[in-house]
Amino acid sequence: MSFITALIASFRNDEEGQGLAEYALILALIAIVAIVALIFLGGEISKILSTVGKSI
Repeated sequence: MSFITALIASFRNDEEGQGLAEYALILALIAIVAIVALIFLGGEISKILSTVGKSI
């Protein structure tokens, strides 16, 4: 019985994996948003950088 109690206690105290998974999901969401923004705004950013490059 003490083995089962110790096993349950270890599952309760082991939240590090859950935290890492949450950080990975947040990082993936940020990456997806950045990629979508670059797809839609890529032409405008290219024009701005081209203008800045010509002025230098």
